Amino acid sequence: MSYTPVQRFNLPPATMNLIIINVLIWLVEMLFPSFAINGIYRHCGLHYVGATDFNPAQVITYMFVHDRGTILHVLFNMFTRSFIHVFFNMFTLFMFGPILERTWGTRRFMFFYMVCGVGAALVQEGVWALTWEHEYLSALAAQNGLNYGYMKEIVEAGLANGNANILAGMEMFKSQIMTVGASGAIFGLLLGFAFVFPNMPLYLFFIPIPIKAKWMVLGYGVLEFFLGVSGSQATVAHFAHLGGMLFGLIILLYWRKKGTLRGNSFFN
Repeated sequence: MSYTPVQRFNLPPATMNLIIINVLIWLVEMLFPSFAINGIYRHCGLHYVGATDFNPAQVITYMFVHDRGTILHVLFNMFTRSFIHVFFNMFTLFMFGPILERTWGTRRFMFFYMVCGVGAALVQEGVWALTWEHEYLSALAAQNGLNYGYMKEIVEAGLANGNANILAGMEMFKSQIMTVGASGAIFGLLLGFAFVFPNMPLYLFFIPIPIKAKWMVLGYGVLEFFLGVSGSQATVAHFAHLGGMLFGLIILLYWRKKGTLRGNSFFN
């Protein structure tokens, strides 16, 4: 499959609108930091289901919110975490979204993108449910200079006695658990591209050696798994990325079984 330069930059509607919405929200976050913290992050970022700020719509809205930065930071240092987060997500969407949208059609493309994003949110919620208490106890033990086991005994005793301070501390910790970004949906798109064009050569930055799409995406998945299990880069939701790929895989396997992986009858 090949495209002329005009086709490459004449973005199809879903890809173009997704990029515009994400970038506009990120710019609002930079221009109005107070509104970003108290409005966008609080109501649109994905919170833990057990936190008071959680609402079900967040499994969708979090995809359109990215790490906020400041104008000065971005102008004088392009390699800020906030800029890198939104740039690489949107760059990947710009590179792979148009090909998949033209192959699948706009409605099918959006269906796949949203399911991957929602799936990533559900997986992240499951990970939080299994790990938040451990993370809370670990942070509390470190803060008080105690070992984990002793801190756990203190907290359990406090909970048994209805200690208001401990209950309030746990609620505050849960309210601070949040993730934002389109990465889960983007990782799903990468997997979709590898399924539809498994042997298309891709290039990593600064490495002039072509790698087949199927091997590159497999490598991404393995890397994300080990980073998630090891706890490396704790501020990155690695299991959400894998969740996007997992839900995408389920859809792709179903489409391949039905013979509609490259379009045809689904939503056409």
